[in-house]
Amino acid sequence: MTAEAATRSTHPPFDPELAAGLATLPIPEIGSASLDQIRTIIAEGLPGRPVPDLTVGGALAESEITVPGPDGAPDITLLVLTPTTGTGPWPAIFHTHGGGMVIGNRRLGVDGFAPLAAEHGAVIVSVEYRLAPEHPHPAPVEDSYAGLVWTAQHADELGIDPDRILVAGGSAGGGLAAGIALMARDRGFPHLTHQILIYPMLDDRFITASSQEVVGDAPWDRDANEFGWTALLGADRGGPDVSPYAAPARATDLSGLPRTFLDVGNAELFRDETLEYAQRLSAAGVVVDLHMWGGAFHGFEGFVPHARVSQSAVAVRNEFIARALAG
Repeated sequence: MTAEAATRSTHPPFDPELAAGLATLPIPEIGSASLDQIRTIIAEGLPGRPVPDLTVGGALAESEITVPGPDGAPDITLLVLTPTTGTGPWPAIFHTHGGGMVIGNRRLGVDGFAPLAAEHGAVIVSVEYRLAPEHPHPAPVEDSYAGLVWTAQHADELGIDPDRILVAGGSAGGGLAAGIALMARDRGFPHLTHQILIYPMLDDRFITASSQEVVGDAPWDRDANEFGWTALLGADRGGPDVSPYAAPARATDLSGLPRTFLDVGNAELFRDETLEYAQRLSAAGVVVDLHMWGGAFHGFEGFVPHARVSQSAVAVRNEFIARALAG
């Protein structure tokens, strides 16, 4: 971290275990020059990390389906994981991956949900949406919504109970999950039971204290966040004409949304927008489960999974999802 970054970073101190783990990890600088390289690394697997077994030892069957994209757009690919034992119809987790709107693919982050689907009997559908900056808003959220609609319309052939669909995602995927939940409410289809928003990317305006606090010393900092939002929105970022489907914090009406799980670290730039979203959802009559983890930076449980705070966060999140799947 540069001296300038040190003077500008005023976030709460990182949890000691998280800080020690973070010190061993390279933190790539995300920008236009590094985008292709980072995308390749994600596609090929993180160095030194085993490729996740999304079938959970054969408990889930893996397949891929090509489905129509939004009107006039290319087809999209859905990754589908289905229980190999038992009979449906099962509840479904519709997953939108993270990556700041600029990196990632349909497999990224699914390993966090696969063991739950295997244990509790659920189908996972993860969407491959187009990425910015090549495909700015509304491509990512419209692709994601198109995948959700196709999933609900073809629930029978997927072994899914159409009345038991939840949406879930982390970071940019959390923002997209919130965006398609708003779309589903506004467009009247499909019915969603829950939205699982894991440190979600909700607000393009950089008006909260936490959005300015993290500079240079965490895996997703203010500069990376500015790059991601600008890639998605271009010159409109921060202006008056941004859609709430792109930046759900912009939504003026949060009533009628499904029960919501939110979690976030208290030493990350999405802290304040997540807390404010939870407050506004609650004021709108939505049932909200909110958890903030002390000293945690963005993506903490993925980068340093052995830390006790990471294990606690995953356990709490998994317990909520298990209850959601049980109905």
